[in-house]
Amino acid sequence: MFNIGDKVVYPMQGAGIIESIQEKEMLGEKQQYYIIKILISKMEIMIPFNRIQSSNLRPINDEATLESTLQFFSNEATDSQEIIPAKQRYQINMDKIKSGSLKQGAEVIRDLTRMNSIKTLNSSEKQMLMNAKRFLISEMILIKGFTEEQADDLLNACFN
Repeated sequence: MFNIGDKVVYPMQGAGIIESIQEKEMLGEKQQYYIIKILISKMEIMIPFNRIQSSNLRPINDEATLESTLQFFSNEATDSQEIIPAKQRYQINMDKIKSGSLKQGAEVIRDLTRMNSIKTLNSSEKQMLMNAKRFLISEMILIKGFTEEQADDLLNACFN
């Protein structure tokens, strides 16, 4: 389990810090909740202890894992997603983001960025790319102690 002050990633929201553990009563039942402050959106999220496994909440990665992920952008071949129908491609990428995995989120960023250089992304894929970048940037901020701008600059440099 997690402790107050732990740095975590909550899929589809980004990285944050566990601010407190509180007991709340919902529908007549008392439960323990993690209260997580999400960095980029400044949102607070409550997750009940009994839903931690299904939420894919995870600790942030270490610096070495982040570095290998950033190198991954220039070293790895892109999945040939342009031949997959847009609806199916969207679902594949959404599943990767929902997994909470740093590597799978990075694959979405890599593939959509490269696809965007070949042809214009549709609006839902543009939004997905923007969100996937925000999630990665939020984790970079906690791992490296960067500002949002520094993390964004480093991520953009990976594609040049």
